[in-house]
Formats: sequence, C-alpha cells, structure tokens
Amino acid sequence: MASFRATPGRAPLGPGSRPATASPPTPVLGSGEIREVQEEDEEEEPAEIHLCVLWNSGYLGIAYYDTSDSVIHFMPDAPDHESLKLLQRVLDEINPQSIVTSAKQDENMTRFLGKLAFEEQREPRRPEVVYLPSVDFGLEISKQRLLSGNYSFIPESMTATEKILFLSSIIPFDCLLLVRALGGLLKFLGRRRIGVELEDCNVSVPILGFKKFVLTHLVSIDQDTYSVLQIFKSESHPSVYKVASGLKEGLSLFGILNRCRCKWGEKLLRLWFTRPTQDLGELNSRLDVIQFFLLPQNLDMAQMLHRLMSHIKNVPLILKRMKLSHTKVNDWQVLYKTVYSALGLRDACRSLPQSIQLFRDIAQEFSDDLHHIASLIGKVVDFEGSLAENRFTVLPNIDPEIDESEEKRRLMGLPSFLTEVARKELENLDSRIPSCSVIYIPLIGFLLSIPRLPSMAEASDFEIEGLDFMFLSEEKLHYRSARTKELDALLGDLHCEIRDQETLLMHQLQCQVLARAAVLTPVLDLAARLDVLLSLASAAREYGYSRPRYSSQLHGVRIQNGRHPLMELCARTFVPNSTECGGDKGRVKVITGPNSSGKSIYLKQVGLITFMALVGSFVPAEEADIGAVDAIFTRIHSCESISLGLSTFMIDLNQVAKAVNNATEQSLVLIDEFGKGTNTVDGLALLAAVLRHWLALGPMCPHIFVATNFLSLVQLQLLPQGPLVHYLTMETCEDGDDLVFFYQLCEGIANASHASHTAAQAGLPDKLIARAKEVSDLVRSGKPIQPVKELLKENQMEKCQELVDKFLKLDLDDPNLDLDIFMGQEVLPAATTIL
Repeated sequence: MASFRATPGRAPLGPGSRPATASPPTPVLGSGEIREVQEEDEEEEPAEIHLCVLWNSGYLGIAYYDTSDSVIHFMPDAPDHESLKLLQRVLDEINPQSIVTSAKQDENMTRFLGKLAFEEQREPRRPEVVYLPSVDFGLEISKQRLLSGNYSFIPESMTATEKILFLSSIIPFDCLLLVRALGGLLKFLGRRRIGVELEDCNVSVPILGFKKFVLTHLVSIDQDTYSVLQIFKSESHPSVYKVASGLKEGLSLFGILNRCRCKWGEKLLRLWFTRPTQDLGELNSRLDVIQFFLLPQNLDMAQMLHRLMSHIKNVPLILKRMKLSHTKVNDWQVLYKTVYSALGLRDACRSLPQSIQLFRDIAQEFSDDLHHIASLIGKVVDFEGSLAENRFTVLPNIDPEIDESEEKRRLMGLPSFLTEVARKELENLDSRIPSCSVIYIPLIGFLLSIPRLPSMAEASDFEIEGLDFMFLSEEKLHYRSARTKELDALLGDLHCEIRDQETLLMHQLQCQVLARAAVLTPVLDLAARLDVLLSLASAAREYGYSRPRYSSQLHGVRIQNGRHPLMELCARTFVPNSTECGGDKGRVKVITGPNSSGKSIYLKQVGLITFMALVGSFVPAEEADIGAVDAIFTRIHSCESISLGLSTFMIDLNQVAKAVNNATEQSLVLIDEFGKGTNTVDGLALLAAVLRHWLALGPMCPHIFVATNFLSLVQLQLLPQGPLVHYLTMETCEDGDDLVFFYQLCEGIANASHASHTAAQAGLPDKLIARAKEVSDLVRSGKPIQPVKELLKENQMEKCQELVDKFLKLDLDDPNLDLDIFMGQEVLPAATTIL
C-alpha cells in the first residue's frame, strides 16, 4: 500500500506554540535560561577612549569619547600650570587610546606631547598622539558640527532653534576651548569611523549623550601605590577559554570588596577606586546608604535589591546597536528585563526613607517612561518565537498583515493539507514510486519530493513527464509540478513577506525606544551606584568593618585597632594596631624592629584604611578619624621592569623623588626600607637627608611613616629632635635563642635587627649564621676580621695533599725531567701558599 507523508521540509513554517494574548511575558523563560547565561557571558568589544585637548593662555579644553557607553564626556575650561599637571592627571585617570589635538600648538604643549610620543615608542600601551589641521578646531565650524550632529536623544520633531536651546542646556558654549575641542573630537570620530563598521557608509558615529566630568577634590594616587598596596592585582586566568583578556582579579582590595551583580556597577566601583575623593558630602552620602543596609531589619531588603541588580545589563551597548541597526535577538529581552528590574528598584526605593539622597533620586528619576518602554516591548516582541527562530518576531494581533500571513502559514503547515496535496500528486506518478511528500523551502517555494529509485542511476533518468526537475538532495529528487506552482501563486513567499513586515515593525520599535533613551541614562547611573553601595555593605557586614569619620579640621589620621583587610583573611590570627598621626603625636613616624616583625604590613594597613575611607567604604578598624588627605605616596616595593631600563635603586629614588617634589602638608607618605639598594652608608645618608628635608618644613611637613632597619639613623642622632618625630617599634621577646614576635606596635627603638634569627627561619646552615654574627660583632667593635681557623687549616691540608700528589706522579727515570724547573714552577709557589 502506498504511503502518503507530508513533511515541512528543512525550514518549517508550522504554527508552533504562540501566546494567545498580548500581555507582557515573564522575564524568565525557563528553557531559555541557558541562552540567558550565554548572553550574560557574551564578550563585549574592548572599550576605547579617544580624547581631544586644546591648551591656550593657561587654560585647558578637554573632551573624550567612550565607546563603552557611546557618550562624549567634557570638562569645562580649566586653568592649568605650564607643566600641564592637570592634563597629566586627566590622562592618568581615563587612560585614552588616542590624544587628538591641533597641529598648531604652544611650546609647552608641544614639549608635553613630544614626551608622550617618545614614551609611546618605548611602551606600546601609551596613547597615540594624533594631530589635525588647526582649521578643524575653528570656533564657528566646531559650533556647526555640534549643532548639526545626529543625536538619538534629541527628538526629530525639534526645530533648529529648539535644538540649539536643548544643547545649550547641556554644553557650556561660553567655554570656547571646550567647544573647539568638541568640534575637533567630532571631526576625528567621523574620520576614523569609531564604533562603526566599515561597510556602513551612511551611518554616523553613535553618540548617546553628553556628560560633564570634573577632577575637583580628587586624591592623587600613582600606579606604584595601587600596586604595592594591592588595591588592584591582575593575574593570568587559569581557563584556556578566557583568551580575550587572559587576566582575572587576584587577591586584592578590589577583589574582596567587589560583589556587584551588574557589570555597570563593577565599572563604577573600579572608577571610585581610581578616583578617591576629599568631597566630604559625597563620602558621607555613600556611607549613609551602607549604614542603612547594615541594619539587621534591612537585610532582606538589601538582598532583594541585589537580586534585581543581576538583571541590569549594558543598555548603552544595546542602544548603540539600535542606532547602528545591528540589534541582536537577545537585546530586546535584555532591555525588557533591565527596564522592568529598574521599575522594581523604583518601587522598592519609594518605600525606603527619602531622607537618604540615593533613594530619593531613584524614586524621582525612574519615571513612567520606563513603564512605557517595557510595556511597548512586552506587547510587541515575541521572546519565545524570537529565540526559537533566531530572529525578531512579533506577537499576534499586532499587525493585520502579519496575522493574515500567519494564518496562511499555519494552513501551509497543517499536515492534513500537505498530505492531501501529496496524495493527489502520487495518483499521477508512476506506480513504481512508493511515496512522495510536499515541502516548502523559503525563497524557492513548494516542491514535490520523491525518493530516488534504484533505476535512477544517471541524470537523464531523473526526468518525469509533467514535472520539472529542480535538484537532488539526500537521495531525494525535488520537482516542481502544476499543483506546487499553483500553491506558489496562491500563497506566495510568505516567509519573506513576514520577515519584511516584522523588520519594519522592529525599526519602528527601535525609533520609539531611542526617542526615550534619555530616561535610561540616569537609570544606569543610579542603579550602578546602588549596586556598588550594596556590594560595600555586604563586605562590611561579613568582615566586621566600621564607619569612618571625616574632619577637615583634623590634621592627619587617627585609627583605633586597625587591621590589614587582606592579611587578616590569610592569617589564622591577626593583631590589630592603632595609629595616630598629626598634632602633638608628631608627623614623622620612624618604625624600627626585627625583620618579619610586621613593619611593612603596618605601613600598608595605614595606607589601605585611609584609601578605603576616601572611596566611601567602611574600614577594618574599631574607629577611624580621617583628616584632609590630598595624596598617598609610597616607596615600599621596587616595581622592576626590563622595559624601563633602570636599576632597582634608581626606581626607588624615582618613587621617593615623586613624594619629595609633590607631597604637601595634607599628603600621606609611606616609606619602607629606603636606601637598602646601595652602599649602607650612602643609603643611610640619603634616607636621613630626605627626612631632614621634610622636617625642615615644620608644620607643612607631610604625614610620614618610615620603616627601616638602619638603627644608626637613631643611634647616631641623624634626625633633629623635636615634636615632629615619633619613634615606634614592633614589640618582641627573646626566649633564649628564640625570638617571639608579638606584632604589636609600641613606643621605643629596636636595639637589634635580629637578622640571624630570620636567616635561621629561612633555612641557612648554622655554621654560616654563626660566622655572620661573629663578623657583625667585629665590625661593630671596630676590630679586624680574622679568617676562620678551621677553614685556614683545611685549606693548608688540601694544598699539601696536592703537592704530595704531584711528587708521586713524577717519573724519576724520565731523562727529560728537569728537577730545577719543577721545583721553581710547582713546589716553591705551592709551599709559599701553604706557609
């Protein structure tokens, strides 16, 4: 009996399962969780920052473009010294890939940029310096570029006058250098096609907003300090699949405090770490939020808000793709979840005390436009269908043309319909053909599929009367018949029609979202801020941190029972130590003590607690009072690098020179074992000279913590006596030959370095340690150093044995043997050495 089969072919267009209503779907799709995880782990393009700068008459105009959020950041015209310290500070903060400026420049700027270009040749990671003709920075042409730009956040319905007024409310057009820098930046972006595919010739560089940035109240910290205090620490990633960056965060302060649920929050936390501030209002506002979430009754609320944070995604990247018409299938679901999670944050924050600024801002800034965006996406986009077909699809009852086409497509996919068509076709075929099926292939249409018979060996055997042969695939012959042609004429290429109509709807939806994109910027900023503070609150709760206090009147720092935030996690027990600097407690702390007694850990502890307070975090101490601190300088570890071409001691000198030349009375300076890289006397003299230089400043002296094993610094009274200097030591106890460390700081001066004890712990032989102690005692007493008698006797015996061996090897019967020569060349020199 002949069998009749109807198959949908390789590209089925069956009805599938679709929702019957247009209500917003739930954010979690069950089987789509795997895709969600894949979307979260999707690698993003590395962010690039391109900066444009102009300097004229002692003022700087700066603007830069960040590809991570497609936003132009600008700094109003600001005064700068001829050495361009402010510009260097900006470069250290944002680390741009390129610096754009005018080819016509002042001598100071030319010298500064020339130095950067030279450094770029030695270090590939240094920014590229790009010169544009000075005409590209003209004031009028720059204004014209700004006003004629295509910005998605400006409604198209605005007139030219309204657009000018709108931009004037964001950009200070009275800052002439800034306007010229913005014009030059736009010229550079358009010429380089930053963030735009090469083939998109008609697409402009996406600009999703303008933001102002300032560098006031920032605390200066250099890269050496970040490294030695382990604020950041990058390590090679153990996974072979992480080949893009190849790095992960190691044991660092950032690593233990970063519990952010969204990447935007992690980015903001890193920004806060790179920009510690003296703004007491900003710091206290951060601490108020952390303290609120640390209350036991608010724990559930903190956990609920943190869960919502996991759905806040990188919206600027999605908006950028929308602007470039490169939207991905997952982008709609991600945007939908982000907006609905933001609405959840708003509702939660409205129930929290409005006296806290962050809660009040979220409650007010998260407007009903968010609900409109989420509702619009939820009513239009078919998330399940989009994921299943890997393209944008819409829900039913949205567009009549699509619904009509869907009805036809359902008809085409019905098995009974296609089976009936196949049965009629089989009646007209040769009886040797056992079965056939009717399939539909997009862009080709309906085809009759017949299994290949054994008799169909050659291509000429494929011809069947009344059928047009199309192709052979997988032992199946495909033909076009009169009925399939009729189906093509009746139903047409519905697949393409539906795609075209859905693409049109997607474009309209994109325009609607982009028109309201401005409301999404404060959402991300405030959500990221809340995420960071929830993360810091979680760490403070787990590690037992306390709230620091700030005072602009306090000169120095006061810490009660402080702990090293990293060391306490690695040690079984950790001994806390207090710190008080400034006022009658002195500004220069000279710390002596044996090796391995905890001096370096104490220095880093002071630096880390101060740093944590300056980023608005709770600190590992019972109490902490932080005065005005404008910079942290360190000379603790030598950050050696072959590419620098400098000796270890030269690197140490550079670090100290940076502190000497830049530290003020509000700076914190941490110095550990400076001078050990050269001759002992020279190193001691340099250390004493540096400290005397600062002590000579009197009340303008920085707050200095110095750990040293140069006991002669105190014994020889190389430092002037007075209230500025305070001597401290790490408490120890000698128990016979053993040395017990208490790791407790106390007043006083160490009487010995106990290097022999440390050497014994390191595993050096006892004989070597004993000889070292003997030589050390002789040097201290000024006596001559005598060679070891046992070694001298052993050497004599070896020489005598060598001489005897040479005599025994002589052939006295050798006629060529000259005893006089042998005695002169071998015996006499050896005997002289022995004696």
